[in-house]
Amino acid sequence: MTSEVRRRVIEAESGRDTDDGSAAEEDMVPGYEAPKSNSIPQGSDKTTEFIDTALKDLTPRWRNWIIRGTLSWVMIIGFLLVVYMGPLAMVLLVMVVQIKCFNEIITIGYIVYKSHELPWFRTLSWYFLICSNYFFYGESMMQYFGVLLQRNEFMQPLVTYHRFISFTMYVTGFVLFVLSLKKRHYLKQFTLFGWTHVTLLMLVTQSHLIMQNIFEGLIWFLVPVTMIICNDVMAYMFGFFFGKTPLIKLSPKKTWEGFIGGAVSTVIFGLVFSYVLVQFDLFVCPIQYDEMTEAMSVECERAPSFRMTAYTLPKTIQNLCSVAGSHCDVVHTFPFMLHSISMSLFASLIGPFGGFFASGFKRAFKIKDFGDTIPGHGGLMDRFDCQLLMATFVHVYHSSFIKAVNPAKLIQQVLSMKPEEQVRVFNMLKESLMKRGLLALK
Repeated sequence: MTSEVRRRVIEAESGRDTDDGSAAEEDMVPGYEAPKSNSIPQGSDKTTEFIDTALKDLTPRWRNWIIRGTLSWVMIIGFLLVVYMGPLAMVLLVMVVQIKCFNEIITIGYIVYKSHELPWFRTLSWYFLICSNYFFYGESMMQYFGVLLQRNEFMQPLVTYHRFISFTMYVTGFVLFVLSLKKRHYLKQFTLFGWTHVTLLMLVTQSHLIMQNIFEGLIWFLVPVTMIICNDVMAYMFGFFFGKTPLIKLSPKKTWEGFIGGAVSTVIFGLVFSYVLVQFDLFVCPIQYDEMTEAMSVECERAPSFRMTAYTLPKTIQNLCSVAGSHCDVVHTFPFMLHSISMSLFASLIGPFGGFFASGFKRAFKIKDFGDTIPGHGGLMDRFDCQLLMATFVHVYHSSFIKAVNPAKLIQQVLSMKPEEQVRVFNMLKESLMKRGLLALK
């Protein structure tokens, strides 16, 4: 065991935290029992014997920096491979990450209250996860690929009665929970029932929004995700080399230098990366089912956000350019570049609060990490806390300021109707267009 690992073990046993202060002493909630140090996986610095031998002469600070940096690049390369495999692979990745994060949070609750021998907690928690995913993912599949699903005889009843099936599944779990209530443990059981549902709200809902972002165009997924990664990496780098001024008590090792350096780097990175992706239809076109080719398609007529647009600069800037001896009345750019600035500002100024929230959660339960999946980082939840908040923002931002009526989706909804209903819609639309003079009278 290296000196660094030995130090981590001693600190974990004594209830101290070296990274974000998550194990600092606080007043405990009545009836709550803090988990023992060896109950929840905490060895985020566990590595192979070969790596321990290779890094044995380094100080703990530089050892952690190398391990964390190396694993970061491994994750980035792995993510790029998934992107190369296509949208469905990214949806699958989102689901895998969601399940692992759910496991890490539920495990904490299970260990905290394990001594009470509460029946069915883990079983019902996973059952509710299945119900939630069935409902949300089913809704997305029907929204984007309804015509394709309706063509399959087996899928037709599942599509038609999807919400009723989802509700029936949930009510079954609800009844099982009530039947599992155990005398003298009602409060603990209802606490864990709430624990499970809050976890589902945080993870399943957010992952559903991430999937919606993917289907609206890969750029709405790739740009926000990489912004969070850039902000996390650059804030760590600036904090590591220049950090002196503490930022927030919840995370004592976070510094103002890292926060500001990460913010500036994220804005610059966002503009550059967005400009590269916006050049390719593959990234800007929504993913949809093409009725003509009977296959998934990422071809489209570009939305206004991805067309080169001329913007007249304010008079003040024009005057400054004149003083400098240049002419800059109009600038040409993609509107998405301006949206990119909004997203990068959120990623760098508000996004970190997802991490601070996670730090507060860990402090409440006297733990350092959510798990030990990734050496130098902790669990997957330790890496994706900010991504969840960012995904929600992008979805709300896109729905509020960008999203327009998609004719392809409307056609899919019409084609999912019965033949007589399709004819009725056609006649109503034809009559309306003729009345407004948009369609010539015959």
